Amino acid sequence: MDIGFMGLGRMGENMVRRLVRGGHRVVAWNRSRPKIDEVAAEGAIPAYTIEDLVKQLGPRRVLWMMVPAGDPVDDLIKQLTPLIDKNDVLIDGGNTNFRDTIRRYNALKEQGFDFLDVGTSGGIWGLKVGYCMMIGGDEEAFGYVEPLIKTLAPENGYIHAGPSGAGHFTKMVHNGIEYGMLQAYGEGFEIIRKSQYNVDLHKLAQTWNQGSVVRSWLLELAERAFAESADLENIRGYVEDSGEGRWTVQEAINEDVPAPVITLSLLARFNSRQQESYSAKVIAALRNQFGGHAVKLESGESSGVSFSPDQQK
Repeated sequence: MDIGFMGLGRMGENMVRRLVRGGHRVVAWNRSRPKIDEVAAEGAIPAYTIEDLVKQLGPRRVLWMMVPAGDPVDDLIKQLTPLIDKNDVLIDGGNTNFRDTIRRYNALKEQGFDFLDVGTSGGIWGLKVGYCMMIGGDEEAFGYVEPLIKTLAPENGYIHAGPSGAGHFTKMVHNGIEYGMLQAYGEGFEIIRKSQYNVDLHKLAQTWNQGSVVRSWLLELAERAFAESADLENIRGYVEDSGEGRWTVQEAINEDVPAPVITLSLLARFNSRQQESYSAKVIAALRNQFGGHAVKLESGESSGVSFSPDQQK
């Protein structure tokens, strides 16, 4: 099957490779030329402009966008729509807010184009094991591109989740759940590391993966991480979030769904980015004021004496 693929980042590049190896004809474009040349050397057809990509695809084109959420998606759609034909299928495989997806679907449908949202999970391992995929949009358009999905996903690894937005919505919640799982593993290993017991965390993770109820692929990755660095000494505890956790928490609020684990795991990521928490400074100062509790000074010394009103002036 023919497909035009736009965006050769960490996920997109390997998705192109998997499609080529699956026998599909893939025309690939990226903002930077070296990535295009890399996949071209492995069997993809290079396109150095969007116009060139569109010209190299036959009727009822399939155009897969794998670019960052937000303006990059809208910008790419604006470039594509004057060049393509009615009934062509545009696919957004990135981590887009499902409300933006519904907006785009409605606008494109009015112009006669089909639009699918594909929530894609698998990271850098997807080339080898396949990508878990959640698809939203019209059933007919999904059926048309399903051969591509089958190649990208492992067996039983994809679902047509529902109408427009369903794919990105379910992927959003998927990532919210991931936040909670990562936080639980992180906290558990820290409790063990700070205990009186000198436990080999690599061997412990390996043991937990043999029949334990907490075994998982994430725990297998923890095994790998501890094998590479027993105390993770080269890694700073700074954790970004890519947006889906925030959106999941917001939707939980919108739907009156209590989601304390996902919410607190998101807030823990915010906390990880603070060199010095100002709120913690305020709390320490207040405890010192009302109870004379010791505070750690910037000099490194400790003080248990509260400041008098005169000293505060």
